[in-house]
Amino acid sequence: MKCIAPFVLVTLVSVTAFAQQPGRGAPATLPLEPGASQADVAKATLAAPDNLRAQATVIKWKPDFTYTTLRKGTNRLVCYDRSGFPLQQPFAIECTSIANLDRVAQNLKAESVGDKAKSEAMLNEQEKNGTRVKPEFGSVWYHSSGADQEHARPHMTIAVPFATPQSLGLPDNGRQGGVWIMNAGTSTAHLMTPGE
Repeated sequence: MKCIAPFVLVTLVSVTAFAQQPGRGAPATLPLEPGASQADVAKATLAAPDNLRAQATVIKWKPDFTYTTLRKGTNRLVCYDRSGFPLQQPFAIECTSIANLDRVAQNLKAESVGDKAKSEAMLNEQEKNGTRVKPEFGSVWYHSSGADQEHARPHMTIAVPFATPQSLGLPDNGRQGGVWIMNAGTSTAHLMTPGE
């Protein structure tokens, strides 16, 4: 036991000294892709948590539901601006796992009809016939939307496709005041948290 104590002390001192070196801990600025603007990247990442923002991938959606990469990230978060898109608020930013981009493209295509009922019908039909793209289980969706940036409201959900009250042990409504599963049993199932 006496041999371990000096080793632990030396290790703690070394780690503390390393962590306190200037420049440590601050994420490096990622380069932009040719033609990308820092303003577009900054806006698209507004919904991202502070600890993920600097290393997130940023994309710009095209009218054909493909995208251009504005900045390649080093984590799995991807952010994009949906401001003014059909069925979206004038200010609408979203971030999620890079694994969810096919689902986002499917959402955008359905929303492009510009009619909420028709869009929902398209997505419900895809759900029924099994062509609805499933989101990554446990992935977080960060949103910020409103009439403008100043009045935007943040919102966060966690994807749990096909989860049910039986599989997760959570209710399928918010009446109890805790976390609950919205759209339980579907690919759209996600966790809702009070106050989000």
